Amino acid sequence: MDYQTMYAQKLRTAEDAVKIVKDGDWVDYSQTCSFPQALDAALAKRSGELHDVKIRNAISMLPVQTVENDPYGSFTYNLWHCSGLDRRYIDQGKAYHSPMLFRHNGSYYRKGYAPVNVAMITVAPMDKNGNFSFGLTNCAMQEILDAAEHIVLEVNPTMPVIAGLANDHINIQDVDFVVESDLPVPTVKSPTATDTDRKIASYIFPYVTSGCTLQLGIGGIPNSIGSMIAESDVKDLGMHTELMSDGYLDLYLAGKITNAKKKLNRGKGVFSICNGSRKLYDFLDHNDAILSAPMAYVNNPATIRELDDFISINGCIAVDLFGQVSSESAGLRQISGTGGQVDFITGAMEAEHGRAFLAMHATFTDKTGKMHSNIIPHFTGGDIITTPRTQAPNIVTEYGIASLPGKTTWQRAEALINIAHPDFRDELIRAAEEQKIWRQSNKR
Repeated sequence: MDYQTMYAQKLRTAEDAVKIVKDGDWVDYSQTCSFPQALDAALAKRSGELHDVKIRNAISMLPVQTVENDPYGSFTYNLWHCSGLDRRYIDQGKAYHSPMLFRHNGSYYRKGYAPVNVAMITVAPMDKNGNFSFGLTNCAMQEILDAAEHIVLEVNPTMPVIAGLANDHINIQDVDFVVESDLPVPTVKSPTATDTDRKIASYIFPYVTSGCTLQLGIGGIPNSIGSMIAESDVKDLGMHTELMSDGYLDLYLAGKITNAKKKLNRGKGVFSICNGSRKLYDFLDHNDAILSAPMAYVNNPATIRELDDFISINGCIAVDLFGQVSSESAGLRQISGTGGQVDFITGAMEAEHGRAFLAMHATFTDKTGKMHSNIIPHFTGGDIITTPRTQAPNIVTEYGIASLPGKTTWQRAEALINIAHPDFRDELIRAAEEQKIWRQSNKR
């Protein structure tokens, strides 16, 4: 079959390709680095011409033109998960959050809960066999494309080619149009660790042992743990993560991640989505030691439990004395999303030697300079509960670790108060007494 001829027949300008979108359509951009920059800009130019077009995406890394340049209100932007930019869009009333568990994300498409009229995604250039690599985003890509009535590819030479365990490419035969773009795939700068981050990391680090498999979230605390590992005698670590970031790159370059001891996919690091630096993308390009995989596989607790020595480290926003965890909102304000937190906490608990950690600073300071505790008596302000108290793992602040699994309400209250900022401990004790979760013999 002459794939090049077929490619030429389907090649369009971005402006021509987006004419396939009609009133009332659901348009899917997939997630993070698969964001179709040229197609999004072209679609934005149809503001006023189109009516009630709904767009889905997650973790926007660049300004979204159908949000930023839509004077007529033609488009509604919907998000499975939020970046800092998305948070601003939601604050401004320009976007809406779609709650989900990452391991179920693909099933929403497969079962018809999330219809797709037009899928627009960025892919790597076509190979000799007519295939386009999904590159940095596996996630629910195949389910999105299977659900789509029409598929438009934005071909970008800066997208790395990454092989996958499954669902890592699409063939030219299966697409409607192809658009070429040389806009750089978006990158993100790794957060700088603070002294508090490093202190928190120091409590978790002893649990990271040679041969274990790591799932790290994004932020200063995971970066601090990575730095400690790089300078330690720990070796032969494995990678199994929903999101690969530069923290993993540093561990690979330090020779700490070999995947040699993994009980599953030995010798292969596995991720589902990736965003980071250009250096990270170049490292991943045609790298046979790393595979992408669908989120339904990566985040499945049944998969995670097979890894046995599994360590999951993520962040949270606040915890109450019952052990309920909020990781995605501050009161009614949407900050992030559930994502894979519950997936990995569940999987780590089911793994024979697995452990899960949720880390946060003990306090935050508001705009007036007043300090508040992130460990609170109970949630009442509309905060979204991400991890229920029945699944609360090890909570970590700069004052230590509160291990919550198997603990009674009074044990939880004591453990959490012990890792709260000292200035708030007495009032938290009084609250625990009022909530009938404090024994008189508890520590003071």
